[in-house]
Amino acid sequence: MTSPSAEDRPLISVVIPVFNEEQLIAKAVRGLCDELRATGDSFEVLLAENGSWDGTVGVLEQLAAELPEVRFVSVPQPNYGLALRTGLLLARGLYLVCEEIDLCDVDFQQRALQLLEQDAADLVIGSKLMTNSRDRRPLNRRIASRAYSQLLRSLFGFSGTDTHGLKVLRAEALLPVVRRCVVDKDVFASELVLRAEQEGLRVAEIPITIAEKRLPSIHLARRVPAVFVRLAKLFVALRQGARPS
Repeated sequence: MTSPSAEDRPLISVVIPVFNEEQLIAKAVRGLCDELRATGDSFEVLLAENGSWDGTVGVLEQLAAELPEVRFVSVPQPNYGLALRTGLLLARGLYLVCEEIDLCDVDFQQRALQLLEQDAADLVIGSKLMTNSRDRRPLNRRIASRAYSQLLRSLFGFSGTDTHGLKVLRAEALLPVVRRCVVDKDVFASELVLRAEQEGLRVAEIPITIAEKRLPSIHLARRVPAVFVRLAKLFVALRQGARPS
């Protein structure tokens, strides 16, 4: 399969992992497409379904048939990081957007895209932890995010404030980094940012407003042990210069 030429590629690919989102996804994707069309930029929306057992896949099939900008891919097990990595590697855009189905923040996308088009950054992160951000999630979620960010600074020398959530990246610069990532699930996003920073790419942060529209699919306390295991794997991988098998 040949890669599309620059003339054939959309300006942006919005990649969204989805898991059991039957109730939310149709309205969110239609609204996102409406907002993106209003910008005048060429785009695609790539939905990376992962292990859903509700009616999500059926809704995705309907959306892909209805909206020419929408396509989807499925990975067999619930795995946010694998879904996001798969979607990024399949995306065709010059710029790649890592989005969340309950956010779809086109204002962030446009602000980040401006920095990339001005060649001021290779990766722009929408940080919910910056001073000017508005994090309206429950208190326990906000505390956990700050503790996790502090852990990344202590273990890896991370210089930013946030690695999770919204991002816009320059495909040419970041796809090689995506291919070098070795962990998945909820630590993949952190590895992508850490590797980009350690490899000398230009990483910028801008503030965002965030509020949860529904409960997380996995309870916060149940995620913690597995996160520590994956961080340990990442620590070893980055020290040894490991590459994915």
